[in-house]
Amino acid sequence: MGIELVWPTVADESLRGRVHSVLHDVVAAGGAIGWQVPPSRAETDAWLDVVLARVSSGDGALALARVDGVVRGTATWLRSTSAVFTHSAEVGRVTTHPSARGLGLGRRLVSAVVDHARAAGLELLTLGVRGNNHGAIELYESLGFREWGRLPYAIAVGDVRFDEVRMALRLGFREGVVLHGSAPGGNGSSPSRRRSA
Repeated sequence: MGIELVWPTVADESLRGRVHSVLHDVVAAGGAIGWQVPPSRAETDAWLDVVLARVSSGDGALALARVDGVVRGTATWLRSTSAVFTHSAEVGRVTTHPSARGLGLGRRLVSAVVDHARAAGLELLTLGVRGNNHGAIELYESLGFREWGRLPYAIAVGDVRFDEVRMALRLGFREGVVLHGSAPGGNGSSPSRRRSA
């Protein structure tokens, strides 16, 4: 069995169909990747167009895992569009087709996306995962991601509410970056309003 990762910058009709098949079938099998019902081809094409536009501008990447030549997994990183967060990106749509579970595609895809983002000069990767997706959380933790926040009951799927777990991975800082953190002073600061006893 041959497994390879590819980084498309354009998508022809064949690739669009294969990506659609993965995204559709993952959601149909209960996967939590942003659609409540299996997406239509038009929906996955629209998503792919947005991602590939970001790829062409240098603000994203799309990794596809092929098993014996057939696309069976996806993962992306997309740079933040906020001026003060352009050093960071969100990892998204990490998927493995139900027929390819157990092959380690998720680990390979996320590892590759992390390496690609680091090579692109990003400093921080973030991601969100549904609180009940314990396997994914364990995978991300094994690759160095750490939980930084949890928004209880934030994800609505019909009448069911799930926690949103936010995770992050620091990739490193370029020389000359000042790590101010939460120290007082500097742009955007305000004095504490607490009175000391």
